Amino acid sequence: MRIAIVNDLLMAVEAQRRIVTSVSNYEIAWIAYNGVEAVERCGRDRPDLILMDLSMPVMDGVQATCAIMRESPCAILVVTASIKDDAAKVFEAMGCGALDATGTPILGDDGKIEGGAELLKKIATIGKLIGKPSREAVVANKIVPLRAPRLVVIGSSTGGPKALAEILARLPEDLKAAVVIIQHVDVQFAGGLAEWLNDQTHLSVSIAAGGQTLRKGMVYLAGTNDHLVVGPDLAVHYTPEPRDYTYRPSVDTFFFSVGRHWPNRAVAVLLTGMGKDGAKGLLTLRRAGWHTIAQDEKSSVVYGMPKAAAEIGAAVEILPVEKIADSIIGHMPDED
Repeated sequence: MRIAIVNDLLMAVEAQRRIVTSVSNYEIAWIAYNGVEAVERCGRDRPDLILMDLSMPVMDGVQATCAIMRESPCAILVVTASIKDDAAKVFEAMGCGALDATGTPILGDDGKIEGGAELLKKIATIGKLIGKPSREAVVANKIVPLRAPRLVVIGSSTGGPKALAEILARLPEDLKAAVVIIQHVDVQFAGGLAEWLNDQTHLSVSIAAGGQTLRKGMVYLAGTNDHLVVGPDLAVHYTPEPRDYTYRPSVDTFFFSVGRHWPNRAVAVLLTGMGKDGAKGLLTLRRAGWHTIAQDEKSSVVYGMPKAAAEIGAAVEILPVEKIADSIIGHMPDED
C-alpha cells in the first residue's frame, strides 16, 4: 500500500515514516508539509492512503481533506496531536470524507515511538476496506417487557457525523422512540461526537452504557471499539465478538441483535459510508417488518454502505439525507 504523510512537524513526519516503513508491503508515496502541497501532490500522484494532520499552515487538514475528496478522492486517515481539542475538526474532516482518526505517534529523545501500534492497526483496517491488506498487521432468554419503546436504529460511517447531525436536528423533542446510532468512529472520539451531536438537536445524546435500558426521546451512541448489541433482556451490551470483523463497532452486528430481540419495530436507517457494513442487517430488519431507509447516492459522501443495501433490496425507501427525518417521524405510532 502506498501511503502519503501530510504534517508540518518534522518529528511527527519521521515517526510516521518509521512506522509505515516497518511493514514490508507499505511504502511512502510522498510527504507534504501543508494542505496546499498535499492537494497538489495528490492531484499528480494519488496514493492509496493519506495520513492527514489537522493543524498546519497555509491550508489546514480539514480544508485539504475536503479539496482532495472533491478533486482526487482517496482514503484519508486523520492523525491529530490533540484528540480532545481537535474533536470538532475531526468531525468536519470525516464529514468531507475522512475514514477515521487516531492520535499522532510521538518520537521520543531515545528514538522510541509511542502510539505506533495504534496507527498500524488503523492503517490495516483501512487497507482491508480498500482492498490492500497488510501481510503483517494483525489485526439465557428472559420475559420480554411489553412496554419496550419504539426504536429507531441508524448505522453510518464516512460522512456520517454531518448526516447524523442533519437528521437529529429535524427530529422533535417528543419523539416517541429511542434512537441508537452505530457510527464507525474510534473510542477516543466517541465522547466528543456525542457532545457535538447533542448540540445539534433537541433530543438528549449520550454514549450507550453497557446494561442500559433504552428510553424514548433519548439518543444513544455506541461508544467503544467493541460491538453494541441488544440482549434478550432488552438492554444494550458491548461484546468483542465477532473479533475478526473489520468494522468496529459493527452496524450489522447491532442490527442482527435488534432483529432477534426487539419487540417494538419502527425504523432502521443506513447512511453514507465505505464498504458494506449494515446492508445485510438492514435486510434482516426489513424482513422482520421494520421500515428501512438507505441514504441516496447524491447526498452520500461515500455511496458504499447504502448502495450495498439498495442492491440487495434491503431498503423500503432510498432518500436524500434531508428527507430521512420526515420519514422517521411519519412512521412513528399515533399513540405509545
